[in-house]
Amino acid sequence: MSLHDADEVRSHLVAAAQAGHALTYSELLGHLGYAFSRPKMRALCKTLADVDADARGRGEPELAVLVVRASDGLPGQGWWIGLDMGEYRGPWEGPEAARYIARCQQRAFDHWSVAADEETG
Repeated sequence: MSLHDADEVRSHLVAAAQAGHALTYSELLGHLGYAFSRPKMRALCKTLADVDADARGRGEPELAVLVVRASDGLPGQGWWIGLDMGEYRGPWEGPEAARYIARCQQRAFDHWSVAADEETG
């Protein structure tokens, strides 16, 4: 498993979306076989950007929004910096940010729960 393998990272995020829950950075790193460290998290964030670029190309909702800090359940600064600020211009922390993230995550949950239903149905 590799932090740089966008397909591997994507598969974990799709599984989380199908299950309807987010993953902390530490949980995702653990799924990939790594202990949490800041350098590993930064490398993971670069791969998350690739995963989302691929999702946009497929017409799918973003998946990186499912990777959050354990402390507050929100994505880290890198996610916010990469955000197209046309849709959201609020704070990166607090209740307004949490509501925005919940909506973004729900799009992924809805998309992947439907996709899973179509595969089994």
